[in-house]
Amino acid sequence: MEDIFRNYEETISRKHSIGFTPKYKEEFRTFVNETLFIAIAEKAFEKLGWDVVYKDDHSIEAKYKETSWMSNRWTEIITAQYNNNNVLVKSESLGNEIWDNGKNSKRVKLFIYAYQETLKTFNIQALKDLEKEIEKKNNWDDYVIPETLPQPRPTKTPNITLPIIGGICISLIIGFLVAYLSVKGLYFIGLFEFLVATALVFVMKYLIKFSNYTNINKLLYLLGGMTVLTYVSSEYLQYEIILNTNNLERIGFWNFLKIQFSNGFTVNKINTGWIGWIVIWIVQLGLTGIFIYFRLVVALTKYVLERVPPEVVDFTYYHLIKDKSEEEIRAELSKKGWSDVQHQNEAFEAIAGHQNVITLNRVK
Repeated sequence: MEDIFRNYEETISRKHSIGFTPKYKEEFRTFVNETLFIAIAEKAFEKLGWDVVYKDDHSIEAKYKETSWMSNRWTEIITAQYNNNNVLVKSESLGNEIWDNGKNSKRVKLFIYAYQETLKTFNIQALKDLEKEIEKKNNWDDYVIPETLPQPRPTKTPNITLPIIGGICISLIIGFLVAYLSVKGLYFIGLFEFLVATALVFVMKYLIKFSNYTNINKLLYLLGGMTVLTYVSSEYLQYEIILNTNNLERIGFWNFLKIQFSNGFTVNKINTGWIGWIVIWIVQLGLTGIFIYFRLVVALTKYVLERVPPEVVDFTYYHLIKDKSEEEIRAELSKKGWSDVQHQNEAFEAIAGHQNVITLNRVK
């Protein structure tokens, strides 16, 4: 952050916000159009040292990062939205706090000051030049079409068979580990769901790579089935471990579940009854599912970006910007050696992957 803004920040009077998601908003007017507003707001964010995570024709978002020897995390997301020369600036807390100690008001007021100070550095001619520069950048007018592109790497035909087989195997293995630790009384709610999700996605990451299968909807269904199989097999394996460890007679898995229900689920010496088991199973599936979703999106995005050279992604995106149809873009790719339909599909998926990165960065 530049000294002028650091000094101004110290003079700002805080306005405290309390809520499940503390936030603060303020509005001001500007005489520039939306194109110039976004450009100048981005420069203001850069001067403040905040991370721009998203922008479109009418709004821009940045996150403030708190850095210390103990932590390095985003703590607020600041959004500036343009509407007919009116700008609404909002700062919202990230994390689990319910009191922001006035930090959101400081972010909003500091941004407004930084924007106005940045705007002052441009005269009328400089604003016209900036607008032309932004339009050229948005339209990719300076992009030079390369004579050649890196040739596609050998690739496999996408096949979901390997992820299914591998998914079943790893689910049973993890189910055994969960069962064993549960019987030993080492199960911790929240931690184990996170570890189960991490292990499932870690293995799935390599199964995706070996099979070249990237259909996220079907992979999510598969991982959902793997999650259910993990916990169902865990219950059954607990039954087997208890019987074998204590040399008990077989009573049947269904009867084992009935006994569990009749004894109830105990937390801190408090018996929550049969409903406790229902709640814990719902929590297990729900938490694991949430962790899996975000980890899968990250792993899949990384893979689809890795398998296509950046030059090919830029080439494909340039033709999209120029409003060419999919058939026309495929024809252009073919001229550069990317004639295989699967390779062309991978180029389009890489562009979608870049959009996923933006979406992930915007997550609150």
